[in-house]
Amino acid sequence: MAEDIFAALPRLPEVTVDGPSALDALLRERTDPVVIRGLVDDWPLVAAGRQSGADARDYIVRHARDLPFTVSVGASQSGGRLFYDDKLGMNFQTLRAKLPEIFAQIAAGEDKAVAPPIYLASIDLAEFFTGLHEANHVDLGERTALASIWMGTRTRIAAHNDVPHNLACVAVGRRRFTVFPREQFRNLYLGPVDNTPAGRAVSMVDFHAPDFDRHPRFREALSHGAVADLAAGDAIYMPSLWWHHVEGLDPFNVLVNYWWRETPRWLGQPQDALNHTMLAIRDLPDDEKRHWREMFDYYVFDNDAGVTAHIPEAARSVLAPMTPESAGRIRAFLLRALSR
Repeated sequence: MAEDIFAALPRLPEVTVDGPSALDALLRERTDPVVIRGLVDDWPLVAAGRQSGADARDYIVRHARDLPFTVSVGASQSGGRLFYDDKLGMNFQTLRAKLPEIFAQIAAGEDKAVAPPIYLASIDLAEFFTGLHEANHVDLGERTALASIWMGTRTRIAAHNDVPHNLACVAVGRRRFTVFPREQFRNLYLGPVDNTPAGRAVSMVDFHAPDFDRHPRFREALSHGAVADLAAGDAIYMPSLWWHHVEGLDPFNVLVNYWWRETPRWLGQPQDALNHTMLAIRDLPDDEKRHWREMFDYYVFDNDAGVTAHIPEAARSVLAPMTPESAGRIRAFLLRALSR
């Protein structure tokens, strides 16, 4: 049974923090996920949600701008799983509507045993709301974070990872995170990289009905996994590139998350480099691929002093430590090359 899988996994470590300084120290030192109990207990949104889902929705709507929101609507028979269909299309529709209209549809299905999953994913708080983030936010010090809100019914989001660090705060309802270390990607049976439910490759394993004949290495992934059950007011810290399967467990759920990177924003996206490498190198003859692997090691992964020692310092250009200016030169060079 699926619940046996979740029940058998070890629980993530749990901590509490006392103020922004303690949180800052935790986020700097932590290299694996951790649950932070009660981090946002004092949010007004958390208080509204403890009254009812309707109170939480009323509170959110009062802060919403009069804009169309992007919403995903799945099939009633999907069990809340927003995923692929049998032909690797999506098993949900993406629509746009005003927030009161979307919330009315959520309210209409709230007491039904079977209802279509409705999910608003990664909505930018600054763009779509006035005052909501100011009244409900975490002090992250000097970090420049993207703050987003995720709202919806009972949902299941396939295991995926994100490049930025992630602090995810449960504001309404309950959420379950099932997490795996970065290196477990081979055992999670990742799907397409260019046809994804939400921009990142996802595990093709149904965690509620895993097929171990089809996905035998998933047992190895489970031996490295852990699970966390979060209530309203709790948070989880997810370091960069850790895999996580996320479930909203109540009829109405709200999560606010913060993404940030510790590298400058003017650096490129690693996923773009991987995609370009598949285009340019993956299908070359084996002997040429071996050569390019050595070139990548030389210029990128090892990148020791021997790469530039023989070049005058003033002439090292993009081989020197990256700056906004040299990053711009590489970006312009790539754009010219890719447009040919």
